[in-house]
Amino acid sequence: MNLSLSELAKKLNLPESTVERWIKQGRMPVHKESGKCIFNKSSLIKWASKHNLKFMIFEENNKIGDDKKELTFLSSMENGEVFYDVKGEDIYGVLENAVNKISSFDENQKKDLLAKLIERENLTSTGIGNGIAIPHPRVPVENFSESAVITCFIDGTVDFNAIDGKPVFILFILLSPSTKEHLSLLSKLAFCMRDISFVEFLKSKPSKDSLIEKVSEFENKS
Repeated sequence: MNLSLSELAKKLNLPESTVERWIKQGRMPVHKESGKCIFNKSSLIKWASKHNLKFMIFEENNKIGDDKKELTFLSSMENGEVFYDVKGEDIYGVLENAVNKISSFDENQKKDLLAKLIERENLTSTGIGNGIAIPHPRVPVENFSESAVITCFIDGTVDFNAIDGKPVFILFILLSPSTKEHLSLLSKLAFCMRDISFVEFLKSKPSKDSLIEKVSEFENKS
């Protein structure tokens, strides 16, 4: 069987960079030839099972692009962006600077999103503890097809009125097209944030590739 690198990564629910590196290192029963990943399907399924990974099997006559991507913390992070040294003296300043960095939004969308984030924050803090906050609109984001997580490492820390009183060093801005997806994503993210080792990893301000790889490893173990 042969697939493109992106197709194989989707079937394994892993970042493309991780799959490509593992192939080069000989850690997977896969080799690349003329831009395609060549492998025996049954061998790869056994390998995936041995490494606690899921190999998503679709009907051969279905196009992979036609299959809806499963909502996970990982897929939502891949849909989003990662920003570093986001400045701000207080909650509103940090939120404004973070929203202004989102490249996929025009000025009107940024203005609308910022207003919704502030509205939600005025109800009660989204600081969940351990230096983490998860700002999000109270209602689904219009004209937004897939959930996304915008990761923002703050320049220093900011008092977010968090439940544990600790200042916040990182924001995960949740954007979802429906209430159902929002609640599911909120639950998945909160589960990851309860792991102290993962929180310590976040404090190192990892690159997006490293962050996505760590989330992938975490989700596959859970």
